[in-house]
Amino acid sequence: MSKIVEGLKYSESHEWVKVEGDIAIIGVSDFAQKEMGEITYVDVPEVDDEFEAGEDFGALESVKASSELYCPVSGKVVEVNEELENAPEKVNEDAFAAWIIKIEMSDTSELDALLDAEAYRSLIGE
Repeated sequence: MSKIVEGLKYSESHEWVKVEGDIAIIGVSDFAQKEMGEITYVDVPEVDDEFEAGEDFGALESVKASSELYCPVSGKVVEVNEELENAPEKVNEDAFAAWIIKIEMSDTSELDALLDAEAYRSLIGE
């Protein structure tokens, strides 16, 4: 059974969002990291890069596959988790502690289109 944290928002492409004011902290769900297996590389954008909701902002690579990461909300990258560059396995160890990027949201109403924990649990069939 995958860990799902109450109070976060989830996208159908398996990213999670923690909201702190107008900042969205974005990572990948526990379900997604389990599906991928051992994460060997995390491709992240640069600070100040801008993304639209639904646009890919990076990728996770594992021994099994490579998977695009999609931005759940629009905005500008204000911080990237540089720790993952040298320790991508942190995503496997705790997907909710190993955030990938922080974005200053340009439109917080986009959060309404995301799933809550219960809806995400239904999406992944748990």
